[in-house]
Amino acid sequence: MMIGGSTAQIELDRLQPWAKRAPAITVAERKARIARAQELTDALGADALLVNAGASLRYFSGLPWGQSERLVAMLLVPGREPIMICPHFEIGTLEADLAIPVDIRSWQEDEDPAALVIDVLAQVGAKTLAIDPELPFHFAERIRQGGAALVDAMPVVKQCRMVKSAAELALMQQAKDMTLSIHHAAARILAPGIRQSEVVHFIDAAHRKLGASGSSFCIVQFGEATAYPHGLPGDRALEEGQLVLIDTGCTIQGYHSDITRTYGFGEVSQDIRDIWDIEKEAQQAAFDAVRPGETCESVDAAARAVLVKAGLGPDYALPGLPHRTGHGIGLSIHEPAYLVRGDRTLLEPGMCFSNEPMIVVPQRFGVRLEDHMFVTPTGAQWFTQPQASIDRLAD
Repeated sequence: MMIGGSTAQIELDRLQPWAKRAPAITVAERKARIARAQELTDALGADALLVNAGASLRYFSGLPWGQSERLVAMLLVPGREPIMICPHFEIGTLEADLAIPVDIRSWQEDEDPAALVIDVLAQVGAKTLAIDPELPFHFAERIRQGGAALVDAMPVVKQCRMVKSAAELALMQQAKDMTLSIHHAAARILAPGIRQSEVVHFIDAAHRKLGASGSSFCIVQFGEATAYPHGLPGDRALEEGQLVLIDTGCTIQGYHSDITRTYGFGEVSQDIRDIWDIEKEAQQAAFDAVRPGETCESVDAAARAVLVKAGLGPDYALPGLPHRTGHGIGLSIHEPAYLVRGDRTLLEPGMCFSNEPMIVVPQRFGVRLEDHMFVTPTGAQWFTQPQASIDRLAD
């Protein structure tokens, strides 16, 4: 696949709204998620679960509502319809977005929403409350002072969201397929003198043209800036013979893509090519290490073993891999579990991870190849095929 030779306008004109759209999560699936959460809450020894605004609230209710200073949360109590706690003036907007039936309990602007939670807990007879780890401390503390015993709901949230259903995998596949196509288009618009910001703006516009909600994030780095995992400030212009690193993604119904490509613009030196080859080998080793029942940390160890064999590292020493090999992904771009030493979570079919064992050569360059994979009953499966070589993104 060609690098350079086109323009942003030509590539945008080629793009059409995505034809193969994944279906939305059904009401039945959301109700099954709630039932599972209630079972796990009971096993935790809690009487109810409070889910704060954000990705977990969207997971259970379909409500795409971000966290703010105004409490919006859902109380899950076994045997009852979910109870939504929200500002009174927001009821109409919430009802338009909710994917499941709920019992709405609202508070006015001069009222304390934590007091409303305490009252509802008393009404349903819940004494021990499992708290979403994303709930701000000041809300949790006011609820605790109101008489509720609090426990951490992370085990509940993690167990529910960590293993993806077939419907979730389909939404993620669409997002990743879209982003990979945009990577290819972005490579074609490169030319000497193009600025990082121009590429960022193109990628956002291209994602929107396909039907995504723009880019969920975008990192574009040239030359030495590639040596910094999340880049450097400034707006560099591309030069011949530089390394290009683009890390971007989009969302489809809240589910994320997150793909990185690193390649040469023109001829790059042999030592850069050698590191690129080691990076590709490490990425493949991490993929090959995925098996149900193995630990997350074993996948990280497999990638690092390749680097150590090549004289890089060890551990987080540079030149080498300065961060974890990968992260879980879904409704959050980074979510449990993590491919890192110390995470002994056992791999299960349906878990989804990034695979990105970046290699950094300080103050010179960095190479990150990032694709995503999901666990199957026999190993791992790629959402997107890894990059072909440093000179081309695909065969």
